[in-house]
Amino acid sequence: MTSRWGLFVLMVLTKRTHRFAELRRAIGGVSERMLAQTLQWLELDGLVLRVAHDVVPPHVEYSLTPLGRDASHQVVGLTDWIESHMPQMTAARNRHAAAAAAPKRGPAAVAGRGHSTATRAAGTR
Repeated sequence: MTSRWGLFVLMVLTKRTHRFAELRRAIGGVSERMLAQTLQWLELDGLVLRVAHDVVPPHVEYSLTPLGRDASHQVVGLTDWIESHMPQMTAARNRHAAAAAAPKRGPAAVAGRGHSTATRAAGTR
């Protein structure tokens, strides 16, 4: 569930039951192999119900179990929190980047100060 794709699957399945191809289109960017693996893990964890209908071509649907619905509500709550606090997090990140890019004022930057011009001209410090 804690994988990147697992969270996306839980969020998409919160709305309704989906077939594999629908899930893949709704999530975007996930490979067929990774989505299949993620769905297997979520099914093993008891979060996703996989129903295979006995028809040709095969028709498989994925939905959330009660445990999966509970988990998806938590995930949706977290994503809502992240979205509402994104300006604050972006501002903090920008402050950090600005501080990291600012010139350093440590002992090495100050070491050349205090020497006379004659000493610097002679090449000794």
